[in-house]
Amino acid sequence: MRYSAKEWDEVRGAFSMSIMVDTPLHSLAQNLEGPQWPDTDRKETPGVYIDLTFAEVHEALASRGHPMERFDQLVDILKETLAFDNPFGDMVEQSSTAGERDNPVLKNMERLQIPEEFPIEFTALQDDTMEFCRLEKLGTLGQFAVFAQGLSRAVIVGGDFRGLLNALSHVDEAGLAKYLPFRPGAKGLHLIEAVAQVVRQMPSDQRAIAIARPAELAPGTRDRVARLVAYFSTQKSDLIRQISGGTSLTRLLMAIGDPSAEAVVAALLTPHLKSVPAPVAPNATRVAAVKPRKLSLWRRLFSRG
Repeated sequence: MRYSAKEWDEVRGAFSMSIMVDTPLHSLAQNLEGPQWPDTDRKETPGVYIDLTFAEVHEALASRGHPMERFDQLVDILKETLAFDNPFGDMVEQSSTAGERDNPVLKNMERLQIPEEFPIEFTALQDDTMEFCRLEKLGTLGQFAVFAQGLSRAVIVGGDFRGLLNALSHVDEAGLAKYLPFRPGAKGLHLIEAVAQVVRQMPSDQRAIAIARPAELAPGTRDRVARLVAYFSTQKSDLIRQISGGTSLTRLLMAIGDPSAEAVVAALLTPHLKSVPAPVAPNATRVAAVKPRKLSLWRRLFSRG
């Protein structure tokens, strides 16, 4: 073993005040890009061990089937996470909004017209990273950016936490499209791409069901699409206006660039576009209507109904 009883007491005492005391060890290990912690039980957290003495922690690890060397890995995770944790703790004590405005990730998001309030749950991050964000109360992209600003430079984060952070930091549009409903070459986030991300995460049998037997679609998928449509309510209205003006949904979905996904996206979106009026024949008498006020690009993309 590399660590003594004295070192264990020091690290467990320091970690007792950590904001990550109840974060699963396997998530901490993944985001530190070290060896994986083999037990993926969400209850397997630092809090399970830090109240134990040197002898007791070895007994607890053995009772859970861990070999002796797992103790050193546990200490490594706690020590490296403290470097991750403490700068963030110092940062959140600063109430100055001006300090946050110096965050380069937030500046890039503003330039790309990616809203800070966009929910993390609507991203395509993997389950482990989603769980990590939930435990750390990172509910929006803005909170993600502020949290990332507080990370120690000595900490190397891994997985798709790092992937999204790198894409936002370096304005990697292809990388952004992997995690966010972002359309390379355009600004903002988009309803069509958001539903396309749902489709890409669906098993092939669910894709077929969405087209052929939509009533049998998994309730979780229907609920997620409904929440996305509600979030992008202004874009939904814009789609309805374009379709009522003669543009087909198929044409609008060509922005996805994947015909097999486009068909499923059409099947998922169509029930939410039922308010599209029937086209009026060219020679039909029409009642004069007040022309709707044209919204700015910003309001069309991000206003909520």
